[in-house]
Amino acid sequence: MKLTRPRSGRVIAGVCAGIARRFGWDVTIVRLLSVLSIVLPGPQVLVYLVLWLVIPQDSNATSSAS
Repeated sequence: MKLTRPRSGRVIAGVCAGIARRFGWDVTIVRLLSVLSIVLPGPQVLVYLVLWLVIPQDSNATSSAS
């Protein structure tokens, strides 16, 4: 399965949901680890923003434009 951001089931941008889906992990654990990592010093928010830009959005959803 490719790494993509889902259109449904995402909270902010779908990065955590996409990572969880790709590796078969529970999305709650991935989100919890992401939030907990933010309290540590480092570029976690910057990494999240870069992943938001780099990981493509899932194209399996239907378009609302007709």
